[in-house]
Amino acid sequence: MELPTFKVSELIAIINQTLEYAYPSVMVEGEVASFKVSKGKYVFFDLKDDEGVVSCFMMVYQLRHALEDGMHVRLIAQPRLTPWGKFSLTVREVLPVGEGSIKRAFELLKARLDKEGLFDDTRKRALPRVPTHIGLIASVESAGYVDFLKILDGRWGGIEVTVADVQVQGINAAEQIIRAIDHFNQLAYVPEVLVIVRGGGSAEDLAVFNDEGLVRAIAASRVPTLVGVGHEVDTSLADLAADVRAATPSNAAQLLVPDKVAIISELTQREHRLFERIERRVEAMQHLIADAPQLMLARLDASVVEHRRRLNHAIRELNHLDPKVVLQRGYALIRADNTLVRGRASDVKSGDLLTITLARAILKAEVMHVDRKS
Repeated sequence: MELPTFKVSELIAIINQTLEYAYPSVMVEGEVASFKVSKGKYVFFDLKDDEGVVSCFMMVYQLRHALEDGMHVRLIAQPRLTPWGKFSLTVREVLPVGEGSIKRAFELLKARLDKEGLFDDTRKRALPRVPTHIGLIASVESAGYVDFLKILDGRWGGIEVTVADVQVQGINAAEQIIRAIDHFNQLAYVPEVLVIVRGGGSAEDLAVFNDEGLVRAIAASRVPTLVGVGHEVDTSLADLAADVRAATPSNAAQLLVPDKVAIISELTQREHRLFERIERRVEAMQHLIADAPQLMLARLDASVVEHRRRLNHAIRELNHLDPKVVLQRGYALIRADNTLVRGRASDVKSGDLLTITLARAILKAEVMHVDRKS
């Protein structure tokens, strides 16, 4: 049998067609080695295990978790034979797996985003006290979704909740959540708050919430964000980027709305205290009204006494100013031609006849001489 003959480029194309038909996408796990970024655009690394190594290539914008040599990852890729005859994987998505790798990727990306100011408290916004419209991003089949709605309805109720049903773990989850965030932000009638919830799980299950694209989407949302993912001890980069972080989905509902039972109880207590204050005020007014006549009489008596004291004082002052009283102290009134002499030398002259009025006598006299005082 005659074997087919191919040019090299034809053989490479046929092999790639075969690979694309048989394995359009593969999921592979392994350890990262020889990781490098070229020209700020291209990512190259090897994926290895104890018995083999395969080269990997991807674009920088597709790299959504920080990677370094030694990390264990799971990736989705397309097997390809390059024009240079080298087999490689063209990577579409990659996720760290294993607690150590996930933690290391978290730390590397956290440090970079923190340096950009993505987690600064100064950019955090307050949530509305009692929102009327919530955008909820969750898996409707998850316990976290059920817990959130149960606590929300129990604490307040009557709130419009628009739900975006998404995957909350796995290789496609981050992109679905990002699309949901974008959808809510583009609505003409945007919700007052975006809530992203997911119940507890392993570090690998929650790794989606350390996706760089998702973290940036949460930070960029024009709608305030509340993230409640995992258990209280779990902290994701999505938590740090959100305006408010909740420990759990149930805690997210508690932070979002007040407890109507507690508010009713508080209002009832305030009502009782208000009635007590009103009753005390009424009693005080009643006592004041009852005592008013005696108080008015007492004030009137005091006023009469005070006016009497002022009158007596005025009488004494007038008595002191009475000319007769002054004359009795030895003074005299002198008139020249019926004009009162007030003490000036010009008031009199030699030869003037004077009338001198004393306390008990009136004297007539003639001015013999006038001396002027210097």
